[in-house]
Order: sequence, then structure tokens, then C-alpha cells
Amino acid sequence: MYKVLLPVDDNTDRAAAQARYVLELPGNADDLSVTIAHAYQDGATGAGSFDEESPGVIEATDILAAADITTEQRELYLPVAGSILEMADDIGVNEVVLCGQKRSPAGKALFGSVTQSVALESSVPVAIVPVE
Repeated sequence: MYKVLLPVDDNTDRAAAQARYVLELPGNADDLSVTIAHAYQDGATGAGSFDEESPGVIEATDILAAADITTEQRELYLPVAGSILEMADDIGVNEVVLCGQKRSPAGKALFGSVTQSVALESSVPVAIVPVE
């Protein structure tokens, strides 16, 4: 069984690109386990919690379901990069699939980059797919 962690945000284009990458992995749907993870920030408390109605979650789930790939959904906590790394280790994934967003060097310095942090600190391979 090849396990993939697919952390998505609310952007459907990025979620679709991530899901399409998974469809291109070798093997068949029965040999693949995909965990879709999502976090959003509650403005009142700053807490992260799962949003199964997130457009990104729905998009990725629909694309993978159309290919008969079963998914599981999990909640990410804040800070997101650390939560992705922890989840990848906890569930024993073989690969993390991310889709970055373009930011200026100043934007990365001010706001950080989840994609960069995960790619540099992950103990498993990280695929960073472009938005098509």
C-alpha cells in the first residue's frame, strides 16, 4: 500500500493539480491510500479545525473518487507546516503532495512558506506540483 498525504487549502485549482498528480502515480487504485488534510483558521480563537465543505477538499475528493481512489479526511492544526510533518510521520505516508503558491521573497519572509518548510524538513519525499 502506497500512502499519500494531500494537504489542501481552499483553492480548487491547487487541490485539483494535487489530485491529478496522484492519478498519475504508478499502480492501481487498490494499492493507493490518500489522506486529504485541511485546516482553516477560526478568526475568533485562531484555532485550526477541519472543514469538510472546503472547496479544496471537495475538489480533491471528487477527482480521486471519480478514479475509484478511496480517501480519508483529517484535520490539520496550526501551525500548518508542523502539523503536516507530524501527520506524515504519524500515519506513515510514503509521499506528501503539495501545490505551492507564488510569493515574493519578502512575502515568504513575512508570512513564511508552508511548502518550503515541509519540503526542507520532511522525512519522506515531497512532490510540489504546479497549478495547471
